[in-house]
Amino acid sequence: MLDIVFPVLRRLTICLAAWGALASSLSAAPREGIRIIGVGDIMAGSDWPTPYLDERMRPGGDPAEVLGAELVGLLRSADVTFGNFEGTLHTLDSGAKACSNPAVCYVFRSPPWHAAYLRAAGFSLISNANNHARDFGELGRAATFGHLTAAGLTVSGGDSEATRFGTQTLADGTRVVLVAFGHNPGLMRVQDLPRVTVLVRAAAARADIVVVSCHIGAEGAARERLAPGVETFLGEDRGDPIAFARRTVDAGADVVFCHGPHVPRAIEVYKDRFIAYSLGNFWTFGRFNLRGMNGLAPIADLVVARDGTLRRARIVSAVQPPPGGPRLDQSGSAAELMGRQSLRDIPAAGIRVHADGEVTWSGAKSATSAR
Repeated sequence: MLDIVFPVLRRLTICLAAWGALASSLSAAPREGIRIIGVGDIMAGSDWPTPYLDERMRPGGDPAEVLGAELVGLLRSADVTFGNFEGTLHTLDSGAKACSNPAVCYVFRSPPWHAAYLRAAGFSLISNANNHARDFGELGRAATFGHLTAAGLTVSGGDSEATRFGTQTLADGTRVVLVAFGHNPGLMRVQDLPRVTVLVRAAAARADIVVVSCHIGAEGAARERLAPGVETFLGEDRGDPIAFARRTVDAGADVVFCHGPHVPRAIEVYKDRFIAYSLGNFWTFGRFNLRGMNGLAPIADLVVARDGTLRRARIVSAVQPPPGGPRLDQSGSAAELMGRQSLRDIPAAGIRVHADGEVTWSGAKSATSAR
């Protein structure tokens, strides 16, 4: 009996040793690059002035119950997952901005526990530089920054020493710095291009990878086209998206995620850096128009080298059925739209978004998507 057992045990030991050596070699293999996911606007429900909240969400709950396990798995799978938090997080009852025309003016206040819910969903990098960041003035903005950072999120928001730059340090020591711009007072402004250059260079001096966020451009499906020049909305200067994005790359940005128009727009690879001119609405609830392309929720899924060079990209399609909350969209509507927009609005970039969401561009080798 022992003559049979000992040889079997010996072969099993050899197999386990070989498997251990293989696993060790795989874990020691160099990384292809840094995985960065970016989405657009997030405001998952407001309780001001009257509650309009998603009843599926609850403190300490599982975000997969709202977004689906596959989408949450995607958000959690990246080294860095970015979104623009459009609103405020606090329980203040005073200081709300006055709206002279409620048809075009909204005030957002979300429960503070939404910050931890975002972290549980996989987000790590958050912009709070947008036109709703001061819905409750500076006290509301400060409270929002406090709740987001307390939940473990890396944040860039207001134009102050403490809030300009957010640094996420990865397990291998890579420093990813977020610098977020908007078009409203109190923010690092998209309109001031010379200062944009200074700020992005300052971010690059402390980072391995610089991610720029920009709340920029006019709003709505009628403004989904991208064209050179300053855009205005309701009489307000909303910046020049193309000039802004390219200026940031010239100054040292590696990834540029824009949002604000509430619809998807074209993408570009400029100097081997990825630019999304608008990622639209990603996770909103209630007081957002989600009809047509407003309900598309594209997800940019990137792999970049440690020097910021784009290696792989894909657009993952999601959709928000009213009243809101994204779900993956197997029809690929967002990817298909952004491919058409990119060919139409920036033809020289040679962008192609393929049926599976994979992005290729002029001069780039065909590659499988960043899965």
